[in-house]
Amino acid sequence: MSLFTRYKGYTPLWPNVSTFRQTNRQLIFLVLGHVVVLAISVAYNAYMIKRLEHWWPTTPLDNYQHLNTQPLVDEGFFNALAKPSSEENAVVTCMYTDSYATAIANLGHSLNRVNSTAKRLLFYLPENISPDALCVASATGFIPHPVTRIPPPHNGKGTHERLMDAYSKLNLWTLSESGIKAVVHLDADTLVMRNFDELFSLPYNFGAAPDVYVGLHGFAVEFNTGVIFARPSMDVFNDMINKMQTATYDAIQADQAFLNQYYAADAVRLPYAYNANLAIKKRKPEMWQDLKGRARIVHYTLVKPFLAEADNTGKTIVTIDGLEDNVKSRMGEFDGVFDEELQEWLDIWKETYQLYGKKLNQCMRAGTPS
Repeated sequence: MSLFTRYKGYTPLWPNVSTFRQTNRQLIFLVLGHVVVLAISVAYNAYMIKRLEHWWPTTPLDNYQHLNTQPLVDEGFFNALAKPSSEENAVVTCMYTDSYATAIANLGHSLNRVNSTAKRLLFYLPENISPDALCVASATGFIPHPVTRIPPPHNGKGTHERLMDAYSKLNLWTLSESGIKAVVHLDADTLVMRNFDELFSLPYNFGAAPDVYVGLHGFAVEFNTGVIFARPSMDVFNDMINKMQTATYDAIQADQAFLNQYYAADAVRLPYAYNANLAIKKRKPEMWQDLKGRARIVHYTLVKPFLAEADNTGKTIVTIDGLEDNVKSRMGEFDGVFDEELQEWLDIWKETYQLYGKKLNQCMRAGTPS
């Protein structure tokens, strides 16, 4: 059988080339049509998002204007109040990792500068903190106060990796057992600029300043727990421990999310002067300009001068000797918006080292915090 007769019954897939070309053309038009529809959809969504930014309800803070010139505190009224015993008031900060030792030392000196009358307690987890780091952190006045770790509910599911120990802050409410009637908690990344003793006279059980974000969320209804006022109570503490297992909230923010849920309708809104979050300066510079002149406490949220990493993880320990260079290396972040505040932190650190250098060096001789 010849080659030609062998394939005599063969039928090609496309009986004629014109049919193939027509099918191919239809396929191309179909693909192009989908691409055009997709492009239109993307453009429309981008347009709507842009419009949404303009439609999104603005707050008086987004439209901030320099109007109010009244002092934050009525000094005459405050001075007429009976002053509680300093032993009944406490300023508390928490230490979960060695990388915050120098920050707490600086915070302690900033409290000395404003003549804070309350006793100072440093909550720390003995299993996490080295003796050398504890020595540095307590060199300027904080009294070490070991606490038991409070684990996150549901074995930490949904909680941010850096906040696995943060629920230990709830130990604040156990201080009623030590005779403490009022407490102001300051995160270790804060710095005190002016006296805030008036907070201890508040008749309420809980207060905090609203949170601030640089993105669309902006000036939030939720409060930030970097600075809180609370009246300790063992009954409240036990109630919290029980309810944190069943309450529903976004676990990623750990204790902050829980406390927002627990005190949802009962938290007293503190003025931003008590928690001058750096995000305010990025979000609304005009507001920061007015706020800075009366801020009691500055909160270094977006850039932490004592940490090495841009994401503020704190995995690298910045030594005392390297702290100044570290602060300078972090200047320029966020287009240099916070350079002035970073320099202020550094200036106070230089004071801290000048006054407490002997103690700090003794800690160093015992071994660099690690």
